[in-house]
Amino acid sequence: MFKKILEMLNLNKSIAEKNLQLERINKQIQEKEDVIQATIHQARESVRQEAEHILREARREADASLAIAKGHLADIQTKMEQELRQSEGISAELESRQKALTKIEKTLAKTKSESLGIKNLLEKFPAAVKFEVIEEELAVLEESLGEGALKPIVELHLHHHDSKKLRQEMSGINKEIKALLKSYEERYTTKANKTIYHLMVIGLQAELQNILHTLSYTNLEKAVANASDLINKYQVICAGGNSQILPTITRFLSEIEPLFKNAILVEYQYFIQKEKEKEEQKLIREQMRQEAEEQRLLNEERKKIEQEELKYFKEMEKNKEVLSKETDPGKIAALEARLRELEEQVQRVEEQKEEITKRANGRAGYVYVISNLGSFGDRMFKIGMTRRLNPLDRIEELGDASVPFKFDIHAMVFSENAVQLEQDLHRILSDNRVNKVNLRKEFFYSDIEGLQATVEEIDPTVEFITTMVAQEYRQSQSMDLIEEQEMVEAV
Repeated sequence: MFKKILEMLNLNKSIAEKNLQLERINKQIQEKEDVIQATIHQARESVRQEAEHILREARREADASLAIAKGHLADIQTKMEQELRQSEGISAELESRQKALTKIEKTLAKTKSESLGIKNLLEKFPAAVKFEVIEEELAVLEESLGEGALKPIVELHLHHHDSKKLRQEMSGINKEIKALLKSYEERYTTKANKTIYHLMVIGLQAELQNILHTLSYTNLEKAVANASDLINKYQVICAGGNSQILPTITRFLSEIEPLFKNAILVEYQYFIQKEKEKEEQKLIREQMRQEAEEQRLLNEERKKIEQEELKYFKEMEKNKEVLSKETDPGKIAALEARLRELEEQVQRVEEQKEEITKRANGRAGYVYVISNLGSFGDRMFKIGMTRRLNPLDRIEELGDASVPFKFDIHAMVFSENAVQLEQDLHRILSDNRVNKVNLRKEFFYSDIEGLQATVEEIDPTVEFITTMVAQEYRQSQSMDLIEEQEMVEAV
């Protein structure tokens, strides 16, 4: 009996403990549910706030876009009003000019009838006109013209007027022309012949102004040909006129033709100078583009080296960590040797980074002398400069699809001031420059020995290679020769 009572007490105690555990579990479940509910509430609140923020930003951007659109609309309305006012002004101007034209037409009609009346008067009563008075008036008029009746009334503004040097050169030519005109004027004794001469001079001067006015950088040959055609035209006209003055006129035209052509050449100097200025600006832009490209390549090289350096550092850290725990003497020696190799590689990387920095911030680089026998022959060379770490990359670019064969390198000179070295070589060889207008084309005529002497005079330490290998070109020639022989044998 006592044993059963004890079991019942133990059972009650176990039930009480289970109830306590159940209460604790229920309490933990309630706490977790509270945490979940709080998390859900917090998440909802966060989503709500984020949605409100996005909505506010969208409204702000919409307001900004609306303001910009309103501004554009206002600008368009303003421009439309301005154009409307301009069109109204043009219409008023057109109406005013139409009235003026009508008035002029009426005046011309009246003048025509008056001129016909004067013509009839002169035909019926020639004594009514006092020619002595007309001659006196013409003498006064000639005196008022200053430099004389031969001077053009309207002088076109030509380009040489904008240059002091060209003005002086043209002034010298004009003095020669004026002296020539004066010397031939004295050879005519009759008024009729002198009048013919004066009219011819006026026509020639007007034609010369037209030729100079239409001159441009691309039509020099046409302008010179026009001057010759002008002289020939006057020669033909004079040949059909007074035969007595034809020899004198012929000599005069043959002497004035070279002066006209000299005037054309002086005016053309303006266009040459302008073209040089344009090419210099292009050269500057090309240099800036090339420097930017080289800067980009240097930056890429720097990033590649920095990645390589980071890889070395990571391996060093890993090896140091392994070395600190290693006890095997052989493995320790191998790890230490590897660490020394990595340190040497890091040192080389640092040197490369310093070299890149020096290239990017300074004027250091390589000046190269190259040739392309198959493309340009044995007397044309290109002299350029590059800041590339590997200058051969630039030579490979130059030998791309734009030329049929690769370039041969005769000299590759490193200089702390490669820009100045290149300029010095270009200056020395300026008379041999192939393209004297476009200075971006860095090609020069020379024989290989003369070019070697020029380069070595500037830098005696240069290793200059005089041989033109032209491997692809010579192989192509050999293949052509073999094909020709095979064709001959086949025949």
